[in-house]
Parts: sequence; structure tokens; C-alpha cells
Amino acid sequence: MAMALAHHRESSSGSITKHLDAAGKYVRYTTEQVEALERVYAECPKPSSLRRQQLIRECPILSHIEPKQIKVWFQNRRCREKQRKESSRLQTVNRKLSAMNKLLMEENDRLQKQVSQLVCENGYMRQQLNTTPAVTTDASCDSVATTPQHSLRDANNPAGLLSIAEETLAEFLSKATGTAVDWVQMPGMKPGPDSVGIFAISQSCSGVAARACGLVSLEPTKIAEILKDRPSWFRDCRSLEVFTMFPAGNGGTIELVYTQTYAPTTLAPARDFWTLRYTTSLDNGSLVVCERSLSGSGAGPSAGAAAQFVRAEMLPSGYLIRPCEGGGSIIHIVDHLNLEAWSVPEVLRPLYESSKVVSQKITIAALRYIRQIAQETSGEVVYGLGRQPAVLRTFSQRLSRGFNDAVNGFNDDGWSVVNCDGSEDVIIAVNSTKNLTATFNHANSLTFLGGVLCAKASMLLQNVPPAVLVRFLREHRSEWADFNVDAYTAASLKAGSCAYPGMRPTRFTGNQIIMPLGHTIEHEELLEVIRLEGHSLAQEDAFVSRDIHLLQICTGVDENAVGACSELIFAPIDEMFPDDALLVPSGFRIIPLDSKTGDKKDTVTLHRTLDLTSGLEVGPAINHAAGDTSPCQNTRSVLTIAFQFPFESTLQENVAIMARQYVRSVISSVQRVAMAISPSGISPAMGPKLSPGSPEALTLTQWICRSYSYYLGAELLRSDALGGDSVIKHLWHHPDAILCCSLKSLPVFIFANQAGLDMLETTLVALQDITLDKIFDESGHKALCTDFAKLMQQGFAYLPAGICMSTMGRHVSYEQAVAWKVLAADENTVHCLAFSFINWSFV
Repeated sequence: MAMALAHHRESSSGSITKHLDAAGKYVRYTTEQVEALERVYAECPKPSSLRRQQLIRECPILSHIEPKQIKVWFQNRRCREKQRKESSRLQTVNRKLSAMNKLLMEENDRLQKQVSQLVCENGYMRQQLNTTPAVTTDASCDSVATTPQHSLRDANNPAGLLSIAEETLAEFLSKATGTAVDWVQMPGMKPGPDSVGIFAISQSCSGVAARACGLVSLEPTKIAEILKDRPSWFRDCRSLEVFTMFPAGNGGTIELVYTQTYAPTTLAPARDFWTLRYTTSLDNGSLVVCERSLSGSGAGPSAGAAAQFVRAEMLPSGYLIRPCEGGGSIIHIVDHLNLEAWSVPEVLRPLYESSKVVSQKITIAALRYIRQIAQETSGEVVYGLGRQPAVLRTFSQRLSRGFNDAVNGFNDDGWSVVNCDGSEDVIIAVNSTKNLTATFNHANSLTFLGGVLCAKASMLLQNVPPAVLVRFLREHRSEWADFNVDAYTAASLKAGSCAYPGMRPTRFTGNQIIMPLGHTIEHEELLEVIRLEGHSLAQEDAFVSRDIHLLQICTGVDENAVGACSELIFAPIDEMFPDDALLVPSGFRIIPLDSKTGDKKDTVTLHRTLDLTSGLEVGPAINHAAGDTSPCQNTRSVLTIAFQFPFESTLQENVAIMARQYVRSVISSVQRVAMAISPSGISPAMGPKLSPGSPEALTLTQWICRSYSYYLGAELLRSDALGGDSVIKHLWHHPDAILCCSLKSLPVFIFANQAGLDMLETTLVALQDITLDKIFDESGHKALCTDFAKLMQQGFAYLPAGICMSTMGRHVSYEQAVAWKVLAADENTVHCLAFSFINWSFV
């Protein structure tokens, strides 16, 4: 039957609807009849013939209308509804395309201005070079490089703060929409109507900066409210506290804000910021939230509250939010930071000197979070287990925050390091404060726990794709996990008892079932429940399931995605999974240190079956057989591992021993996994390979002492220190700086005692990136070259007093240095060279 056309008109007698019936005649409906039909349509848009006949019987006002005419009315009504929805959808798409077109045109204008500016600067530089060749000029980012430092001495009154705020606003807008920073397109992020947004990073300017532009279907005030609550979306933000707030002009506000951020690894201190935040409206209706650091004596909280932080600087940054016609907003985000890279080991500095990392961790995360909230608000996001999106998002945040707390171990949270003299490769920290005890008071079942113990370590990986490694760890848990330890933790949390006798004997099958809960709109983060199958071995519980349930988030599993790191974080939960479930997270974080060069991918690596056994058995030849002839990229990343264990006070020492052994076994397993999945097919250089406490370090220590005695005829350590495992601790605490370097064409350090690390101001992980020639000054380098032949011929050499350089750029003086060859066990092979710097001190 052909669809009839619907027409409406107003008459003097009231609203009347006129339709064509099947015979082509118009049928008139009164207002009452239309209301009756609309009520039925709201309940059932497509009623059956029986329902239509029932409608005619139940509604006297429809009794004289034929059933076929009722059927035609519903057909027309459905057609009008479909047309209305399609028209609304097209209008929404048109508004989005118009806004994106406007944004792209503005970006094009900005780029044209940038090109013109660069052409002018290029002409000026050519002119200067032709006239005064000896003079060089750095014209990049002058407005940023000369940004003045503002302190509370300049802002001891509201007028002073308002002046700083207006200056911050002007500088921020020049970055957001102008050419104050030399922006380049973010690698791997292409703009378009379906993309997250337009991303750019800085080059040739002070600090590190990132910029984003995008469309969000939320109102400007809602966006500003979300973004100002930085701990809710920035996973590395520990806390944000507003100390002072007062009104400014145009209905704006000025705030003095103290912010703390987590350190991503155990190898560097965390950062904090003391800033002025200015919120105001522009004449064109845009909303702006801009922020910059305040400096000077007395700025921010007391030194005691921030003792574990390094004060970083935020250059003018913020959010420009412009309303769109028809709803939604165009947002510009700028993050410009100076993260004080000088305070971290050299190997970690790429994390603190990279605009790309800032973009991945903060700028992109902000825009993605706003879009996530917008889609959840519109009902486009569907989650599992009947949970609301906000509830599951809170679980992800709690897992991430709990892991960050464990990695950082802040004193004001109650964490304290135990049994650590600097010679341990695994750090043990304990938290038994009232804060954690209050958290454990869930359902009155954990009130007598002594606290939580964390075993953590960081290590350097080379030539291991982080996404591939995390995906393997997620999919092949049995290759690295000890389910009995997982069961121990789960039982402790559930029963409130950590005693070993309290555990029932259980057999785990090694099977894990992954139950998805939800994911972010771009699938960069997955939230899931893991069920580890287990069965009790006790006869009375033979038919009782002993399964373990873990709540888990997994990020960075896609090699093609742009992300700051890859993580696998999990925590035991009750199978009922209540909204207020106690979470004690553990897991892995892998952060790439080097940006990828080029767009070429190792396709064999990306599609290789992650089978650890076959990878270990076949070895390097399998890669060539599979056609993997591409050269191995020298990529580096830092792996941080942290595992938490609840304990009773009387069992703290036993749990500490178990935790250290367990984490060491996990490290060993991860090394085997990394070896198997490395694109090079060879064992990747991993650190800390020779960390104190490891068997390799003990062996090397014995070789060092034996070779010193063999060549120099004296004992390096006291005779009572040469027996058993104590030799490594005595060498570790030796007052002289003892370092070992390889015998490669470019010697690099492979081991140092505590004095050696202190002298070079580095860590065991970063040590392996320092070459021998970097630490000597010119005279020391000449002395080494002069005596090197003698060293290799007679096995040892004495170097005169001199000056060397630490990784932080400080000069170190020493009275004498001794160098000798370190022989392996067979005494025929030279393993490395050892140096002892005697009576060293900072100049």
C-alpha cells in the first residue's frame, strides 16, 4: 500500500487533521481524535490490526472511522517521525560541519600568519648574516622566552593580582589563537570531522607546550566546571587546593591554586605548582580559564607539606571556550610547562622535556574526557553489568590513583620505606596509618588489618614495544603471576586475615575469563573484570568454587594509538562487585622514553602471535624466517612495577619477605617475556640487570674484589667482608666511588656502588646510559688516554688527582683514581673495567 501524505491546517472550528485514505479521499480528524491516536502512538507506534480494532471499540470518537483509515494514520505518523528525526540529525551534522569548518579556517589563518612571520624572520636573519656574520639571533618564541616571573611580592593586593591575571590572559590568547608559540602538528593525529580534534606541539621555545582545538557538545560553563576540577580527569593529578578566591571584573574570579602531581616512576620526585587562575568572559561571549605560576619566597604551602615535591613552573596556559550556534562549544586548550628536567636522572629527561608527552598526558586527555562526558550525557555510551557510566569511570580513577599512591609513597599519606639501605633492587614501603585503616573499614570486615605493604621497582627496557608487552601481560597472566599470592591478597581483603594458615589449599587452572565492563569512546582504556578459575583441594570444599575476581584497567594496547604510556592495573574485588568496593591496586606501567621516528611499522611485530614458549624456543631465527629483516629500532622505555599486600601487624616481616620474592619473580618473568617479544629477537638490555641484591651483582662484586687483589696486591675490602653475600653490601657502602664500565668501542657504565651513584648524581637505571668519556674533564680524559695502554697491558693504572662531572653538571674533585681490569671466573676473560675514585667531593 502506498504511503499517504499528511497535511495540517487550522480551521475556525479548531485543529483538524486531514489524511488521504486508501481510496484517495481525504479523511478529517478532530482534535479529540488526534489526541486519542497520539496516546496510542506513544505506547505502540505500530499497532496490529487487533489493536486497531480494539482502539475503535474502546474510543467512541473513533467509531465511525474505518480500520484501514486508522492504519494509514499510523503509517503517516511514523513517516513524519522518521522525517523529523532525520531532519534533526542532518541539522546536527550540518552544525558540526559548520563549526569544524570555522575552526579549520581559523587554524588555516593562524598557519598563514605563522608562515608570514617565519618568512619575515627568515629574511631578517639572512640580512643579519650578510651584514654581521658573527652575530647570531634566536628569534623563536621571543614572547615566551622573555615571560617575566611573577611573585606574591608583586601581588600583595587585589589590584596586583588583577594586573597579573590580565597579562596572563593576553599571553594565553596569543598562544591559543595566535603565533606566540611555533606550533607543529602532533605526529599521528590528523584533523577532520570525525577526529577528536586538532593537536599541535611546540618546538624551539622555553618549556614544553601542547595545544588542542575541538568541538564538544556541552555548554561552555559546564566544560569550564569539568576542566577546573583537574583531579577528576588528569590521572597524574594528586590534589588541587584553592587557597584564595575573590571576584574580578566582568563577573570573573581570581584564585590562588596549589596543585600536586604524581611522579610516573619510582626514579624521580613528584611535581607541584603554585599558580594564579583567572576565569573570565570575553566581549564575544567566550569563556576563558587561564593559569600561570607565581614564584618568590613564601609562595605556596609550607615547605613541610611539599617536602617530597619539586616546584615546577606553569607558563600561561588554559582553556578558551566559545559557544556554537545551535548548542555545543569550540574549545582551545593550551598546556605550557617547565617541569624542571634538571632534577631527574638523565635517562628520564625525555619524559620532562617532551612536548609530545605533555600533549599525550594532559592536553589530549582533557579533550577526550570532555567528549566522553558529552557522549555519556547524551546516552551514546553503553556499559556492562547495568552500571552507570559515572560509577565505572570512578572505579577506573580509583584504580589509577591507588597505583600512583603506591608508586609515589608520600609520607603525608602514611607511607614509610622499611629495610632499605639503598642496596635493594625492590623497595618495600608500608602504610599503617589511620587514613588507610579508615578505608579498610568496609562493612566492618577489615578493621583489624595492620595496613598495606607495597613492593615496587623500576627498570629500563630496550627494543620492547610497550603496547605488545602490556597486551601479553594482560592475555597471558599465567606466564608471570602466582595465583596463590593473588589468592592470598584476595582472601586477606575478603576475610580480614592475612595469616598463611587462614588460606584454604586451592588449585588454580591458569585459566582467566575476561568480562568487559566498558571502555572509553576511542578504546584507549578498557575496564574489565577478570575471573581466575580455582578449585579447593580440601575434601569438605571439593564442590566449592575458589575463583579470584580482579577489577582491571588496561591502557595503551594499540600500537597505532597516540598515548602517554601503557598500563595494566588490577585489584582483587568481591564477586558481588559493590559500588564502594575496597580497591588495593597493583600492576605495571611502561612509559616510552624515545619518540618514534617515521611512520614505518614492524608489521611482523604487530601481528605476531604472542606465544612465549615458541618465542623462547625458536629464538632469533624465527624473525628472519618470517621475513623480519628490518633493522631493530633502539627504542627505550621505563617499566614500573608496584604490588600491594594487606597484612596484620604481627606478620609484617613475613609479608615483606614474601612480597620482595614475589616481585623479583615477576621481574624475572617480565624479562623473559620481553626477550621473547622483542623485535630484534635477542635479549634486550634491561635494567637494573646488576642491581644490588641480584645474583649477577653478587658475582660481579666477587670478580671486582678478586681482580683488585690479583693486580694491585691488596684487598679492596676488609678480609672479614669477603665471605658470602655480605661482600656486596660492604662494596655497596664503600666510601670510595666504585664504577664499572663495559669494554665496548664506546664504554658505558654497567654498575656502581652507592658512592658512585652519589658522585654522578644518577640511579642504577640511568647509569647504563652514561658513557665513560662524559664524566672526565679535558685533563682527566688526557690522563686516561695516556695510561690506557698501561692499564690494558699490566692490568691496572693509577690516575692523578683531577676533576670529573656529574650528570647534573656539577664538578667533582678526587685525590686519586685507580683503574683495573675485572676478570671473569675463568680468569682469562676481561669482563669489564673498574674505577675507584678516592676521597671525592663536590667542588
